[in-house]
Amino acid sequence: MNGHQFRCDYKYFPQAEGWLKLHRIPTNWREARLRCHLEGGNLASPLDAGLRLAMQAAMQQAELVKSGVFTGISGFFSRGDFHSIEGIPLSQIPHTWYGGEPDNHNDNESCILMVNNGDLADVSCAETFPYLCYGKAGRALVTNNCGTFDNEYQFDSRTGSCYKFHKVPRTWSRAYMACAAEGGHLAIINSDTEATVLRELFAKNPASSMVGNFWKDVAFIGFQDWGENREFLTIEGQTLEEAGYAKYASGEPNIAERGNVCGAIYRSALLDDLWCNRSPYAFICEKKPENPVCHD
Repeated sequence: MNGHQFRCDYKYFPQAEGWLKLHRIPTNWREARLRCHLEGGNLASPLDAGLRLAMQAAMQQAELVKSGVFTGISGFFSRGDFHSIEGIPLSQIPHTWYGGEPDNHNDNESCILMVNNGDLADVSCAETFPYLCYGKAGRALVTNNCGTFDNEYQFDSRTGSCYKFHKVPRTWSRAYMACAAEGGHLAIINSDTEATVLRELFAKNPASSMVGNFWKDVAFIGFQDWGENREFLTIEGQTLEEAGYAKYASGEPNIAERGNVCGAIYRSALLDDLWCNRSPYAFICEKKPENPVCHD
């Protein structure tokens, strides 16, 4: 077994009975949990001796000797009640505390860190640390023709790309994160043909199919003004004209106030501008039909 049976950017560890991926760039606990979830895994916790040893091995391979990694163990739901992402209470997880821990410094430490020797320490969830994501073996994972086990991605031969319509609304930044975690990116319209593909995809997701109180006739896609009022570029740095599609709905773009403004489409596939992070909306991801890009 190897990482390509889950994601090519994860490594299989037999003692963990699953795959691990180290995220070297430190982040806070909430961001770490979300990214692991969006990648199809969980924020890793040393639930047993095998998984603890695998996590230590991954840390040692990355030479993380001066810091620890966030685990999925936290008191996120109720302070002082520590459970893993999987719902396992800390009392049922074999563990040893690092010297002087836990100390709940300043009454503000509700997340659990694992240091390189496998011991645990309590830390603030707002601190930033590297982290490991975990995908457990045993799930029936079949890679589709979009290079993913997520069957909501559908290939379209007209563009050679795969697309996924996300009904759970997110802000533009969170939508960008979700698409990246899935091995893709927010959709970029490169032609009238691709606009037709997205219009048809939108039509398959009527407002009645979306749960929640948000505007359901727009969806975020991959362009924004990069902080410059109305100077819209795609997430790949091209103007909309250079990308191949710059057809706005009548009266759009209409946000004159300065601020971070992001791109969206109406159900017609005509373009709209929306505040990036004030309100969540549906969004569309695009990926090429291969596994997520692997990095050393």
